[in-house]
Amino acid sequence: MNQEAVRNAADDLDAHVRDVIAWHFSPETGTPFWLDWAESAGWDPRSEVRGFSDLVRFGHFEDEWLRGGPARRWVPKALAERPIYTFETGGTTGIPKTRTNIEDFRLDYERFSETLPDAHFPKGANWLMLGPSGPRRLRLAVEHLCQHRGGICFCVDLDPRWVIKLIKRGAMDELKLYQDHVIDQAMTILSAGHDIRCMFTTPKLLDAIANRLESEGSSIHDAGITGIFCGGTEMTAQWARFACEELLGPDVYMAACYGNTLMGLARAKTLTADDGFKITYYAPQPRAVLEVVDPDATSDVVDFGATGRVMLTTLTKEFFLPRFLERDEAEREPPCDDFPWPGVSGVRPFGKAAGGTTVGVY
Repeated sequence: MNQEAVRNAADDLDAHVRDVIAWHFSPETGTPFWLDWAESAGWDPRSEVRGFSDLVRFGHFEDEWLRGGPARRWVPKALAERPIYTFETGGTTGIPKTRTNIEDFRLDYERFSETLPDAHFPKGANWLMLGPSGPRRLRLAVEHLCQHRGGICFCVDLDPRWVIKLIKRGAMDELKLYQDHVIDQAMTILSAGHDIRCMFTTPKLLDAIANRLESEGSSIHDAGITGIFCGGTEMTAQWARFACEELLGPDVYMAACYGNTLMGLARAKTLTADDGFKITYYAPQPRAVLEVVDPDATSDVVDFGATGRVMLTTLTKEFFLPRFLERDEAEREPPCDDFPWPGVSGVRPFGKAAGGTTVGVY
């Protein structure tokens, strides 16, 4: 690993932190929520935050702050006249958490686009978005990714809130019917002559569509797909091996990602048999940073290879989210040639919170 690249990335992150803090806490450009926060806290982050390590002074971002309105308290003054999107994040009951967006979802996916191999995700190719729709960032983001690469995106209807209701009341027959309904939509699109080459989907839906195609004597590759962008809570090394070797074969590339509405996308290194299909994710630094911390002392980052709770910091001009404790745990991984900052592997629900989490619903 190039240590100079690691040092440069750390320096770039510190400079980016200073810029983002200056923006969000300036009376001219700042975000109403954070301007009110600073007034109550009694200190000025613009003069006291000089780098990433200083963000510890903010404590932890509370996800309850994102429940309810007014939504415009999260829109920086300098961007108040721009068209605003709101996207739901997490939560399946009660008032959903929302994040405002202007361009971040486009910028995050344009950056992700740079990591996709053109041989498998050809420029100009059409895409199938086989994932959750509705008030979620993912649908618009994947559509923009496709358009950014010159293609046309085809989407299905999928309501994960309804899926979770079915799971919670044990209606597994209805759940299977709903999954069949989603796969029916995908099969109709793939059979309509749209020359679709690329697809976003989740592990469960990839299993389902591959099984449907197999039952008809076909395969993902036979359907014309050469590149799959896949994300979801069930992305394990064991499943990745099965997907790459059994479901997809050598001619279909799978780009694994870990992401959410608050962060954007953490890209995994290319999956290979050489390292047992280990999935190691790297955040889109400096726009977002993933740390793995001691659950009982969250100011302490664990050693490489050790397990801890995932902590997210998001740093864009649209959204500042310091030190948010995710409901995930993972192992901390060292930097690599493509991503000269620490990564995470083995992402799974955080043990102390997992009992109340419904995962893998689609």
